[in-house]
Amino acid sequence: MKESLAYPQWDPLNRTRMEKSVLNDMSALWSLLADSFWQILLPGLTMTIPLTVISFSLAMAIAVTVALIQFAKIPALKELCRFYIWVIRGTPLLVQLFVVFYGLPHVGILIDPFPAAVIVFSINEGAYCAETVRAALESVPAGQLEAAECAGLSWGQSIRRIVLPQALRTAFPSLANSLIAMVKDTSLAANITVTEMFMVTQRIVARTYEPLALYMEVGVIYLLFCTVLTKLQSIGEKKLSAYA
Repeated sequence: MKESLAYPQWDPLNRTRMEKSVLNDMSALWSLLADSFWQILLPGLTMTIPLTVISFSLAMAIAVTVALIQFAKIPALKELCRFYIWVIRGTPLLVQLFVVFYGLPHVGILIDPFPAAVIVFSINEGAYCAETVRAALESVPAGQLEAAECAGLSWGQSIRRIVLPQALRTAFPSLANSLIAMVKDTSLAANITVTEMFMVTQRIVARTYEPLALYMEVGVIYLLFCTVLTKLQSIGEKKLSAYA
């Protein structure tokens, strides 16, 4: 005789217990996200944002200097700038961070995590922004520079008062995009022990074993930062278009 198949009987109490367990897990997860939000946001405001602002300010100084040297067509310095851009754009940012923070100590140069991150981000972003500024400088009609010289302005005065303001207005959208990208790139600083948002998130994940929820949460915080910058970019573009 064939054995009769035993089907599990319906147990409403067991289902109730499972539903309560799921609700308890969800409640604990939401509690964790609420507690960790401020733990992640605080280093974002005190470390990620300052790192971005300082690095991008220095990067812009590097970019304008390098772009002007190329625009002026100074032979030796132009080739040096082209070499700098070639090396930086051709190597990964993470490799550059490791070279400065982990490599230089082997030749006796010790740099703390935050300054090391500032140095690398500034040099890296400066190379990309230099090309943006150079292209913007070359987009200004050459006749304007010639007219300024005919009006008695020196080359430096012509660049500072006429060419550079127009070039920066043209380059503003691309430079703003670079700033937004840098906010996200600062997460790489966690690899050299900078305690920014991503590193703090990693520590919480190691303690709570909730990688999906916590990494999504830090992603939302990065998104909030970038949304604010995008809004500021839009406002800046509207103001600059009024002077076009």
